[in-house]
Amino acid sequence: MHVIVATDGSKQSLTAAKYLMTMADPARVSDVSVIAVVRPLAAVGFADDLSDIRTRSDDPQFGSFREAAQHAVQVIADALADWGPKVHKRVRSGSPANEIVKAATQLDAGLVVVASGSRGISETVLLGSTAQRVQQYAPCPVLVVRPKPRKKRSVKKG
Repeated sequence: MHVIVATDGSKQSLTAAKYLMTMADPARVSDVSVIAVVRPLAAVGFADDLSDIRTRSDDPQFGSFREAAQHAVQVIADALADWGPKVHKRVRSGSPANEIVKAATQLDAGLVVVASGSRGISETVLLGSTAQRVQQYAPCPVLVVRPKPRKKRSVKKG
């Protein structure tokens, strides 16, 4: 089975990839394609939350959104490297949901793994809506990995 792991450069997408390794049998997974999608002419760039130095427009770590996406794909691919299946790295351009669904169709994927969760503005621009659209249109099952709920702080009475 071919599995697609989508990343937007968030720590949650790395968590999703690691979750896949805990629940899927690597003997049944032949290939994993780690995919990042860069939006052309995007108002919000491809953020790389997976490195120590974050991408900022006034002090860029990477020369382009594509380089940030390639770095995010590499981090996820490195995390999956020793798991067993062959890992492919891909950066695509376009609408994230559309490109993930296209890739799933082209690669005859048996599963798509996406993260859904806390990225601030990017959550509404990319992750939340992307995860929903991928679930709706993917030609195969979709695993949406949500972040663990934050613990509520208790208020002391007194």
